[in-house]
Formats: sequence, structure tokens, C-alpha cells
Amino acid sequence: MTQKEIKMRKLCMTGPPQVDKKIAPSTGRGRALVVDDDITNRFVLSEFLSASGYEIIEAENGKQAIKCYMEQHPDIIFMDVMMPVMDGLESSRQIKSMANREFVPIIFLTAMTDSDTITRCTEAGGDDFLSKPINIIQLQAKIHSMERIRDVHREIAALHNEIYHEQQIAEHIFTYVITRGNADIEHIYTLQRPAELFSGDMLLTDFTPSRDIHILLADFTGHGLSAALGALPVSEVFHAMSAKGYGIDEILNSINKKLYQLLPTNMFMAAQYISISNNLEYITVCNCGMPNILLLDNKGSTIKARLTSRGIPLGIDPDFDFSKICEPCDIKQGDRIILSSDGIIEATNIRGEQFGECRFEQSLISAKNENDRSSFLNNVAHIFDEFCQGGIQKDDVSLIEIPCIPENIPYRIQQPILDVERDETHALAKTDDISISDNSSEISLLFNGYCLKNVDPVPLVINHINQMTNTDVPHQDMFVILSELYTNALDHGVLNLDSALKSSANGFENYFAERKQRLDALDRGQIQLTLRIRFHKTGGQFNIIFEDSGPGFDYKQFLDGKIYGSSFSGRGIYLIRQLCESVTYFEPGNRVEAIYLWGNQ
Repeated sequence: MTQKEIKMRKLCMTGPPQVDKKIAPSTGRGRALVVDDDITNRFVLSEFLSASGYEIIEAENGKQAIKCYMEQHPDIIFMDVMMPVMDGLESSRQIKSMANREFVPIIFLTAMTDSDTITRCTEAGGDDFLSKPINIIQLQAKIHSMERIRDVHREIAALHNEIYHEQQIAEHIFTYVITRGNADIEHIYTLQRPAELFSGDMLLTDFTPSRDIHILLADFTGHGLSAALGALPVSEVFHAMSAKGYGIDEILNSINKKLYQLLPTNMFMAAQYISISNNLEYITVCNCGMPNILLLDNKGSTIKARLTSRGIPLGIDPDFDFSKICEPCDIKQGDRIILSSDGIIEATNIRGEQFGECRFEQSLISAKNENDRSSFLNNVAHIFDEFCQGGIQKDDVSLIEIPCIPENIPYRIQQPILDVERDETHALAKTDDISISDNSSEISLLFNGYCLKNVDPVPLVINHINQMTNTDVPHQDMFVILSELYTNALDHGVLNLDSALKSSANGFENYFAERKQRLDALDRGQIQLTLRIRFHKTGGQFNIIFEDSGPGFDYKQFLDGKIYGSSFSGRGIYLIRQLCESVTYFEPGNRVEAIYLWGNQ
């Protein structure tokens, strides 16, 4: 070293020039980036750091520093403040931005010690600073301090990565458990983006035995793992009760009580629940604390209905009656139902503006595509992403499109042909072959008053049949038969409703509104169900008898198949006749017996 260099070194640094033995040269301390436009300052500091065990990288200005950081990833940076081309403040901002969550300590070197300079250094991302001329003792202490902080950050990052990996495994299993019971419905399109690995939004789908579609979009409080914990019990109740044919109000009542018992007081579940009738003529909707459910026409150009929230989220009030807020809505084939969580309308851009309901609806209409249904949500997602570009996602985002098309309803029974010829002799022969000795059972139930208003007995009867018989019994057929016969007895017998209401404008909405009004006012009436079950080795026979207190009806016109077709009357009777060996009405039409055979007769 020349005399001039020694003199410069003394001018730049105070304290003993020798290296402290406590930080004697070692290996593995990493790379140090020294950024200074003064070659002497760089040389002196580099010599000290090299002797301390660092691999040295040098830069003359802030722009070079950024390039060195990108190419060589230093472990610690010593940054001068005032430099040509790019100063240390701007360089530090960009390096900290590129480092993201990785902690790369930056120590500013400056001859200015005023509070304004220190503040600007801190705001630019500086982790510490040293005033010139540099005191080697202070430098050693700050290096040790930054290394300890850096090591803690790396340890935390390693633990975070380990936890994240474990959560990935847990999320995979969790998602499988939640969704494995979902019905395989090809034409349901989804856009789901969790704010964290675990999503607080949940989509459940299933068929009832009558092939109605049940769809539940749930949004738990918050997001992440804590928000997802309530999903398991909800999924279990949803699939179990849908499979047994319960209505959405009864399913929601059960889920509500379950969540009230399980969730802490600060958690609840908002929900959009729809049931699509198997004939694609109406939907039943329950919206609890969620954005509007939208019904679009088959071209996606018009919003036909906005089904608003009418109830509180689930898990708050265990006694809330969801039957009071379920509402019917007429649909036509090709209509589209849009479900969404509040993560869409409440999403913000970098200016803090919300996406909002108005912009959301406009994006749906502008994204219409008559020829390619699958691209519909892709177009909406493009508009949404353009708006939110640069914004931070704070909540889970879910958007569901359900086209009301026959392909989504896998009919077990094809549309009946009106002039079906039945082999009554063969049917009677089958009946005679069945043993009716001791291998039989009978159920008799009487429904009146509260039961007629509030209880759907069909799932209860199906459950009893499940316990009494083996899995060979076609429970779906039994559900359809019992549901149709009970509905006819209640609606057209006890309540004396006219099916002609369904053929008017908004027919099903008017029909169900009148039905609810008559049920609320009901103070008398009853329905008697008698179910006889006879078994043999390879099957058996059900005799299903319904008798109601109504005045009866002209059943002969329905039995000869003349009414069924475009009419809304008689469809249930004709469907039952396709399933049963015989359907017999007794005068004046308020008593019916259906015989159903199963197995090898």
C-alpha cells in the first residue's frame, strides 16, 4: 500500500486500522455489495470486509448497484447516499422492492447526520446508517447486528416455507374431502381465487333423488385456514340431506344450528343457495347475507331478476326460520344463474376504488358470448383483472355461472311417450308371485296441522325405508313416487290449488305465493299415508296409499294421457305411471294406491 493510500485510509476511518481478531478472516459470511462513487472509500471498506470473511462486489453508483444485486444477490449492502447517475436512496427503493420478502440489510454511509437525511434513508428502505468518517468499532457492531437480524429472517422464512408446504398438503386433502361429494355437473363454470392458500369460500353441488340440482355457495367470515374450518360440517349436512330429498329451507335450518354450536361468536357463514327444478321451469332461492343472485337470459344480454339477500348469515341465530326467506323464481331453458361472493364487488384497485355492483353487472352483460358458453367467465375475469391491476387481493373471490340447460339434468327417466301400452296381465302375474306371509311390513302416518305446514314427510319415510330394506331398492324411484303423490294430496287436495296458475306469466312464482298463503291460513285438513312393504328373495313390492281430506278431482282425464304435454297439469301422475305397475284412484279422487315392484320378479 502506498503512502497516499495509507493517508486516505486514515482520513476515511478512525480507530485502529487492524482487523479485530474476534472477526478474523473466515469463510461463509456471504457477499457484501459496496456502493460508493469514491474509489478510495470503496477500497478501504472492501479491504476491511474482505478481511472479515466477505466476498466483495463493488459498484460506482445506484444503477450499477441494482444490476449487481440482480446478478449476484449480495447478503448485505453498504450504500453511499450522494452519487451520480442514480443516488443511493432511489437504488435502495428499487432493491428493496425486488427483494420482496427476503431481508437484504442496507447500511447507508453518509457524511450528513441531520434528521432529514436519516429520515429519507429510512423511508428509502435503509436498515441502519453510519456517518463518515466510519468508525470501525461501530461498523463491526452494526454488521453483527444486521447479520443477526438477517439470520432470524432466514430462519423465519425457512419455517414459513415448511408451514406452507404442510398447508399445501393439508389444503389438497381438505379440498378433496369437501368436494368429493359434489355432483359431477359438466356445465357449471367457476372462477375462484382464494386470498390465501385456504379459501373461506366453498361451492357445494348435489342432486336430490328427484334430480333437482342443489347448489350452495358459502362465504365464511374472513379468509384462510380459520375461515375454512366450518366447511367440513356444512359439506356433510348438505350432501346427506340433499341425498335424502330435503328442501333447501330444512337443509339451511340444520346447517345453521350446526354452525351455531361449532363456530365462535365472531364467525358466521353467508350463503347463496339455489335449487333448480328438474324440468328447468323454476328455481328456489335463499340468499343469506350475500350479493345479489343474478338471473340472465339465454343470450346473457339482459338481467331478468336480481334476487337480493333476505336473511341473516348462518351461525348467528339458531332459531331463525329459513323457510320464510326462500323464494321461487320462474326460469326458461338457456337462462343463466350467476352466484358470487362479496370478494368481487368489494375488490379494489390501486386507487382504492371498488369494483362495485354496477361495474360487475356491466361486465357480465358486456362479456356475453352466444356461441361459446365456456368463454363467458373468462371475459368477465379479463375485465375484473384489468380493473384490479396492481391492487392487493384482500378477500376470497368466487364467481359461478350455472346455465339452465337439459345437459345439467341427467334424467334417470326419459320424457314419457303418451301412448305407452302397459301389459296389465304381466303386472298382475308379478304381483301374485310375491310372498305375503310373514315377510312384510306396514307404515301408517297421519299428517295434519303443524306437520302439513312445516314438515316434508317424504325424506323421513325414505329414511325409514332405507333402514328396513337393502341397497337393491331403487330409492330414487321411491322418492319420486312419494314426492309426487304427497304434493298432489297437499296442493290439489287439502289446499285445492289449481295447476292452471302455473301457465300464467310468472306462473310458478304466483303458484308458490298462493300455496304459501293457503298453507299459512290452513286450520284443518289431513293426509293419511299407508305404506305396505312385502319382500321375497330377489325383490319385493310397495303398496303406497295416500288419502287426503280434499274434495277430490277428475282423475280420469289424467289417467288416459290426454292432458299431459305442454300443459302444467297431470305431469306428476303420468310420471308415476311410468314407474309403477299400477296407479289406481278411488272416487271422488282423494284416495290413490300405487304399486311399485323391484328386483327380479
